[in-house]
Amino acid sequence: MRADVFLVDFGHAATRSQAQRLIAAGVEWRLSPRAPWQKVAKNGDDIPSVAEVRLLDSAEAQYLSRGGLKLEGALQATTLSVAGLRCLDVGQSTGGFTDCLLQQGAAQVVGVDVGHGQLHERLRSDPRVICVEGVNARGLTPGALQQDCELALSEVIEEVDDNETQPEAPYSWMRNGGLVDEEYDDSDDAKDRDIERFKAERAEKAKARAAGTLPVERRRRPECAGVDTTPLFDVVTGDLSFISLTLVLPALVPLLAPEGALLMLVKPQFELQPGQVGKGGIVRDAALYAVVEQRIRDCCAALGLQVQAWLDSPIYGGDGNREFFVFARRGA
Repeated sequence: MRADVFLVDFGHAATRSQAQRLIAAGVEWRLSPRAPWQKVAKNGDDIPSVAEVRLLDSAEAQYLSRGGLKLEGALQATTLSVAGLRCLDVGQSTGGFTDCLLQQGAAQVVGVDVGHGQLHERLRSDPRVICVEGVNARGLTPGALQQDCELALSEVIEEVDDNETQPEAPYSWMRNGGLVDEEYDDSDDAKDRDIERFKAERAEKAKARAAGTLPVERRRRPECAGVDTTPLFDVVTGDLSFISLTLVLPALVPLLAPEGALLMLVKPQFELQPGQVGKGGIVRDAALYAVVEQRIRDCCAALGLQVQAWLDSPIYGGDGNREFFVFARRGA
């Protein structure tokens, strides 16, 4: 069995990409307690399905993605505690930040991502997590976010058509076989035009259902009855790509509670002009980091955010770029 597949199938890693990072950090296997350990050199190396495996560096497996390690380092550096708090995770993706927040004791994490189907199933099924998909963080508003949260917690109530249902017309269906004497009052019975109208309405309904235009009724799933969807958060975190934070922060501030904390990953390659970014999307001029920092600080100040710290991410980006965190608080 391929080494990266083995690690996922036997629960050592949550995803293939995480398994590959574990292999890069060091993985060994053996067939019996007395057998020597054999090092896995590459992702495609074969590991027998009955083998015992050990990880030489398990840090990569602590969270669902490396993002969790980045956020953990930032939380430690800022001494920010999220225990018992409601958090918003912008750019949730597979859930590295969300995983870290939950492991640090967050009471709830609402995650927003422009994509679909990326969040790991372990987090998707966690009652403390609300996953809002297909939403661009730049366009977030409190009302829209709360509505999206309600949709995420709801189920569609399917209306089942009963083919035996008839229009409101007592005894009309008995005309050919029922006993109707001369005293029977048929004034309330459905007339032919009522029956035809009823059939037409049902046909239109079936057509709308097939076209996906039939209005649907939703209700919260029973297990989500007590979930809080108030669009105001104690902590806002984020890991975004292909967009400047200066375009997103204006939408996030109204979602931040008074004196709430904002801890965002800053990727310089998305804060600079194309001519300032080198080949492969790498920022090679270290002097530009100060430009990025000042730009983010100015944006925060304009939005009423007080920057508490600017710090290095403990881990480089996947493309090799140096990354930073900005830690700020909203005014009282």
